[in-house]
Amino acid sequence: MIVINAEIHTMDNESRIIENGYIIISNGKISDLGKMDDLHDRDDIIFDAEGKAVYPGFIDAHTHLGMFEDSLTFEGDDGNEDTEPVTPQLRAIDGSNPMDGYFPQALEAGITTVLISPGSTNPVAGQIAAIKTKGKSIDKMIIREPAGIKCALGENPKSVYNDKEQTPVTRMAVASLIRETLHKAEKYYNDKIKWKSDPDNYDEPDYDIRYEAFIPVFKKEIPLHFHTHRADDIFTAGRICREFGISYIIVHGTDAHLICDELDDLCLGVLSGPFLTDRSKPELKNLTPASPGIISRSLPVAIITDHPEIPIQYLTMCAAIAVREGMNREDALRAITIEPARICGIADRVGSVEKGKDADMAIFDGDPLDIMCKPSAVIINGDLIRS
Repeated sequence: MIVINAEIHTMDNESRIIENGYIIISNGKISDLGKMDDLHDRDDIIFDAEGKAVYPGFIDAHTHLGMFEDSLTFEGDDGNEDTEPVTPQLRAIDGSNPMDGYFPQALEAGITTVLISPGSTNPVAGQIAAIKTKGKSIDKMIIREPAGIKCALGENPKSVYNDKEQTPVTRMAVASLIRETLHKAEKYYNDKIKWKSDPDNYDEPDYDIRYEAFIPVFKKEIPLHFHTHRADDIFTAGRICREFGISYIIVHGTDAHLICDELDDLCLGVLSGPFLTDRSKPELKNLTPASPGIISRSLPVAIITDHPEIPIQYLTMCAAIAVREGMNREDALRAITIEPARICGIADRVGSVEKGKDADMAIFDGDPLDIMCKPSAVIINGDLIRS
């Protein structure tokens, strides 16, 4: 397929805009793009954009899509295994139902990629996956899995286990459980290295599914994602990761706009949101939609819905509110395209309209940040979906 007569917003390094351009799609990938003047006659199927604006498919970098299912309670509640506080072996792909009705709503809103994550009741909650929003089998929707390991600090784990009258009930205990788990996982990883390099003198450690989950972390292939709100919890996340020399991402980061200039290089960025909510607990007292705009001056930032906290189809509305509250418009668009892709390590596949990347695009006859505007068409993996 060839998309022609399109105003292409690439969201690449230069944020190029091709005023009247074409995009050639082959086998679900972008094989070429450029100005219409440079397009030679071809026999491909033509989709005439008729001057409409083409953006990369949008990315929501923190959701629980398909894990807390629409209109269901316990039967569809698969995001939190709160029977024990340390569960790194859990995989989000085993708890997300791609038949949930919010998947097509995400796609119709131009959201073609999401990260799905276990919830935040546990200090160590499980493995995150980056997936597409179209498909029946989640195994065929995966972009990267695992894409990170979810950890949680602050009120959520404290409250859940206080109600159960078991540890952890303080921030100290939450941090200590994460630290203890990382120490044991690091030893397990080093023991495996010793055994593989010298099997005659070292024994293979007994298989432990919990510590196996952390091997990509210590190989620096994936980061930890820390659910945090308060500034002190954000600093605790950094403190723990510095001890082990591992990268991390701040999720939510309600206070991040107050301290973002003090975060270290191990912090890959902030997944900011949801901010279209009430201040339902004490650690949200500094909640403001101005936060992503402030953070963007110091750190990479993505805007998230935390679906179902904010229904996923309102991602662009969240970006629009951020602009209203002071964020640069281009930065807001980048915060739902290339920035979440880079922060989460999937920019080789998605996040911009570039040669070699997945053919995921949202086509608008208007401004995507206008509340009255929705995509007139969506392309995912090279397949055309009309809204």
